[in-house]
Amino acid sequence: MKLHTLPEIAGSTHRHKRLGCGRGSGHGKTSGRGHKGMKARSGGGVRPGFEGGQMPLYRKLPHRGFNNVNRVEFAVVNVGDFDAIQGNEVCRDCLVKAGLVRASDLLVKVLGVGEIKRAVTVKAHKFSATAKAKIEAAGGKAVELSCSAGSCEAK
Repeated sequence: MKLHTLPEIAGSTHRHKRLGCGRGSGHGKTSGRGHKGMKARSGGGVRPGFEGGQMPLYRKLPHRGFNNVNRVEFAVVNVGDFDAIQGNEVCRDCLVKAGLVRASDLLVKVLGVGEIKRAVTVKAHKFSATAKAKIEAAGGKAVELSCSAGSCEAK
């Protein structure tokens, strides 16, 4: 059975209610809104979460912690993941192509988990101390980028 094959049941479709067309229509004067009150006003109606004056649930429940508006989010990459990348240079674009970092992630931090066996130049926004040590021990360079107003360059 498909939607277009369903039979139309008598009385299933209604005429829209014509409001404010005089007393004789049955929907004149207050146009079906009753007399006064919040629901009678234009733009009226209760806000989401309003419980008729009772203390709303969102005010009864405890609030814990806060969201720091100045928080800086970093995409994390481990030193051991660099084997998946070809070439001698590892940058944010290379990590995105390799699928290690999302394209929406702007800042990259390199952590020292895993081993690196070849010399590579790694360009990232932050490095952990162990990551920097492992990259330099393998003969590579850790270049820290600084970002300001959307453009990134080496420090």
